[in-house]
Amino acid sequence: MKPLSIEGAWLYEPTLHTDERGTFLETFRSADFQLDTGRRLELAQVNRSVSRRGVIRGVHFADVPPGQAKYVTCVRGAVRDVIVDLRTGSPTYRAWEAVELDDRDHRAVFLSEGLGHAFQAVTDDAAVMYLTTSGYDPGREHGIDPLDPDLGIAWLPGVAPLLSPKDAAAPTLAAAEATGLLPAYEDCVRYVSSLATPLSEETP
Repeated sequence: MKPLSIEGAWLYEPTLHTDERGTFLETFRSADFQLDTGRRLELAQVNRSVSRRGVIRGVHFADVPPGQAKYVTCVRGAVRDVIVDLRTGSPTYRAWEAVELDDRDHRAVFLSEGLGHAFQAVTDDAAVMYLTTSGYDPGREHGIDPLDPDLGIAWLPGVAPLLSPKDAAAPTLAAAEATGLLPAYEDCVRYVSSLATPLSEETP
């Protein structure tokens, strides 16, 4: 796991073992994940979405605590995956970082509680798998307009974005901040710190 430019976000680049039969890789290793992030991935739910080219899903986030951390990979096709720092008071508040996820390099991203997540399908029938630390709860899950010009996320050029009605009606970042919808950086850091697990407690 390699830390990205936004605190609480990591990129995983697996080693691919390829021969005449195809390819084998380890999508996730608990021991390595804990060593790099300082916590275990406590899995509560696994989601999969399939999207046609141009579809944007997000920007989604959840109230902290408990928040919803995500381990995301693209199992078919390709997507532009975007992590957005929505934590008010964070040194990188409003910053975003894009990572290309596809079924060729099989990379994955992990984002901690309090960070926003979105992606745009680069190919038709792009299938994304999400491992999450909490189950879906509509009462504490929210969205930010992915086309908010103040965020300025670089989506696919020349491709008309397709959003769900819910995502299209999501507030701008400024509106969400003004209404107190966004998580606070200090609350997120405190909560994530409470999840830290000493390596000595690692399960063999």
